[in-house]
Amino acid sequence: MDKGRSSYVAQAGMIAAVYAAATLIALLLLQGLAWGPVQFRISEAVCVLAVLTPAAVPGLTVGCIVANLIALAVNGTGALGMLDVAFGSLATFLGALWCWKMRSRPKLALLGPVIANALIVPAYLPLLLQGLGFYTIPFTSIALDGAYLPMYLFGLVSTGIGEALVMYVLGLPLLTALKRFKVVKQPGGNLKA
Repeated sequence: MDKGRSSYVAQAGMIAAVYAAATLIALLLLQGLAWGPVQFRISEAVCVLAVLTPAAVPGLTVGCIVANLIALAVNGTGALGMLDVAFGSLATFLGALWCWKMRSRPKLALLGPVIANALIVPAYLPLLLQGLGFYTIPFTSIALDGAYLPMYLFGLVSTGIGEALVMYVLGLPLLTALKRFKVVKQPGGNLKA
């Protein structure tokens, strides 16, 4: 393996580890706010790395797969948890790919994870949560069990808002700091400013 490819694989691996660890910490600290009807995963701020390096696209995807597999075991969601592994990871992949493709316009780039997660996660989350026996809007007693469209629309709004807050309130300053301190190097040695 040449030096550039080794660097790419190493970067992707480190990003996967950081994303998975941050996601699992969010699971422990935020619990239902990171995994339930409201999606507020602070670990999603790490998706800004896809603006800086193409290695973040596979890294974030693998990190999401790992985190969702571990969460599946911790939360005891069984086979239904595979929906999150497959489709949650697809949302992360698409969001990261958008970030890389739109990297010349960082504020627009960060919209990728917001849109991907807002559209995809609420499509399967009602099935997962109903399979576990509940879908109550957090902080209310409003139950949406059996009402897929209202569940999807609530998830679209809540996931979109949560992801936008994470990407722009936490992610954008993180991106600015990473650029300022030139933390991420392109595989092959070119510094991405």
